[in-house]
Amino acid sequence: MPDSADDPAHSGEEIELRAPVLSDGAALWRIAEGTGVLDVNTPYAYLLWTRDFATTSVIALVDGRPAGFISGYLRPSDPQTLFIWQVAVDSEFRGRRLASRMLADVVARSGARRLETTITADNTASIALFTGLARDHDAEITRSDLFTEDLFPAQQETGEHHAAEDLYTVEPLRSS
Repeated sequence: MPDSADDPAHSGEEIELRAPVLSDGAALWRIAEGTGVLDVNTPYAYLLWTRDFATTSVIALVDGRPAGFISGYLRPSDPQTLFIWQVAVDSEFRGRRLASRMLADVVARSGARRLETTITADNTASIALFTGLARDHDAEITRSDLFTEDLFPAQQETGEHHAAEDLYTVEPLRSS
């Protein structure tokens, strides 16, 4: 579904949002790696994601070049809940509202009535993204504790500290 950019500086660009396919897996890994902030999974995991969860995920292409992605899935215990796992936009393509466009696309395609995601307390950009989704759907957004720091492996084991991930819930989502 081609979409024109809102920013006049980018008005000549063609933006395509679509479900990812196997050949997108390496690009998803590269984009995640390039953010410098996401928990980057193995390239194999991104290949699996493009195969098994493509219908609840999205890739953004700008003039045919991979620019961002969102990975998500319907919760097995509650198929009306779309869980958004990762949101990533390549630094070269920021400022085009790609994250909000991708989120709107994947929410509409999912048919879900509720969205969940986890966000660290310092990730103001993600909090703003999901707050905007709630506003667009005239929905409520709530925050609760989910993955506290003590649930993650110790820094001595992984070499990294992992901050707590708060659960954000947006509901009800409007059907498209």
